[in-house]
Amino acid sequence: NLAALIAQKGLRVGVIDTDIASPGIHVLFGLEERNIQHALNDYLWGRCNISQAAHDVTANLGITNQGKVFLIPSSLKAGEIAKVLREGYDVGLLHDGFNDLIDALNLDFLMIDTHPGVNEETLLSIAISDMLLIILRPDQQDFQGTAVTVEVARKLEVANMLLMVNKVPTVFNFSEVKANVERTYNTTVAAVLPHS
Repeated sequence: NLAALIAQKGLRVGVIDTDIASPGIHVLFGLEERNIQHALNDYLWGRCNISQAAHDVTANLGITNQGKVFLIPSSLKAGEIAKVLREGYDVGLLHDGFNDLIDALNLDFLMIDTHPGVNEETLLSIAISDMLLIILRPDQQDFQGTAVTVEVARKLEVANMLLMVNKVPTVFNFSEVKANVERTYNTTVAAVLPHS
């Protein structure tokens, strides 16, 4: 939604799925598996450059102005996922790839979708980001996980951090939810979204 809204303003947005172990964001952008020529995994294994893994999904989002949305999905192939889990990869390539992608596609924004929790990709993404948006659900497990992520982000001196509370039951008072979450984490809540 954020990528589409930004693109509607005529800007160029990249979205990269670094959740290599359980990819899935391509579904939200209407990118069918059969149309994925290259994925992030191909870049990480030296099979293509990062911009070759970018898929223009602008038309799928109904954007009609000059804005663009490019999606860099992670591979859905079981063998590719298993290879990454078994052998790993050079996380430093991600940093280089992010910068190369911004330059190659002349991006105004690059959004990095990470794995829930804290791993190498998440730490790298947090450390190099201009803004961190943490999405949490109103349940005990997410509250604890968010506390860890917020603490890590503070130690990495993230300048701009926001929270978004997602899937809030409509019986809750959203103003109270917002106030409680802000008080708990001492961080601004950008939005409270209802369960739908």
